[in-house]
Amino acid sequence: MFDTFVLRVKRRSILAGAIALLSVPIVGASMAQAASVEEIKAKGKIIVGIQGDNAPWGFVNSSGMQDGYDADIAKLFAKELGVEVEFAPLAVANRIPALVTGKVDILFATMAMTEERAKSIQYSKPYAGNIVGVVAEKTVAIKGPEDLAGKEVGVPRSSTMDKAITEKAPPTATIRRFDDDAATIQALLSGQVQAVGGNQFYPQRLNDAKPDTFEMKFPLLTSYNGVGTRLGERDWNEAVNAFLDKIKASGEHADVYKKWMALPLPEFPESMPNIPYTVN
Repeated sequence: MFDTFVLRVKRRSILAGAIALLSVPIVGASMAQAASVEEIKAKGKIIVGIQGDNAPWGFVNSSGMQDGYDADIAKLFAKELGVEVEFAPLAVANRIPALVTGKVDILFATMAMTEERAKSIQYSKPYAGNIVGVVAEKTVAIKGPEDLAGKEVGVPRSSTMDKAITEKAPPTATIRRFDDDAATIQALLSGQVQAVGGNQFYPQRLNDAKPDTFEMKFPLLTSYNGVGTRLGERDWNEAVNAFLDKIKASGEHADVYKKWMALPLPEFPESMPNIPYTVN
C-alpha cells in the first residue's frame, strides 16, 4: 500500500517537473527570436509580418508570391538592409502577438496607428493613409451611424473598423466579428450581414464579385498606417524612419503608392496625439 502511494507521488513529481521543463524553453525560444538590426544583417534575412489576404495592401498573387503595397515597401526596406525578405502572413488579431513574441522581426501589416496599439508596439512615421467607412449595397438605405440600428454589421476582429463601428453604432446594431478582411467581405457578399466596416478598397473588391452593387455609405475616419516594431528597440525604429525618409526623398515611396493606390502620396501628419513616431 505504501509502495503504491510512493509510486503515485513519484509519478506526480515527474509529471510536474516535465511540465515545468517544457514551459521554460517555449518562453525562452519565443523571446530569443527577437533580433537586433545588426543581427538580422548578419543573418541575411528579415521576417516580415504582413496581411496575407487584404489587397492591395498585402495578398498572395496568382504565382503564389506575397504581393501588394506593404510587400513592395518591405522589399525596399530589406534591400536597404542588404538582406533577403521572408513574409509571414498574419490575421489581424495575430499581428501584434507575432511581433512582441519575436515570431516576426517587423510589421508591414496595414497597422492603423492608434493610441491603444501604441502601448504595445512602437510605430514608425506614417507611410500610408486609409479611409475607413461603412460599406453596403447601393439599395440599402444607410446615411449615418443611426441607420445601422437593427442591422448586422461585419468587421474584421480587432481592426480599426471594429473599434470605430463599436464606438459609433447604436445599441440595437449587432456587430459580427470575422477573422480578416476576406472573411468580412464574404459575409457581406453571402448576406450574413447587411453592412460592413471597411477600408477605401472594400467597394472595389466587393464590386469585382458583384459589379455595380456596393458603395461606401459614409466615412468613419481617416487613419494612417505605421511600420510596427517592438517597444524600446531604438535600432529598429531609427532604421525604419531613416528608410522612410530616404524613399520619400527619392520618389520611390510615391511610385509604390501610385502603383497600388492609384493616388498621390498623401501629406502625413507631423505628429499624432499619444502615438510617438520615435523611441522616447
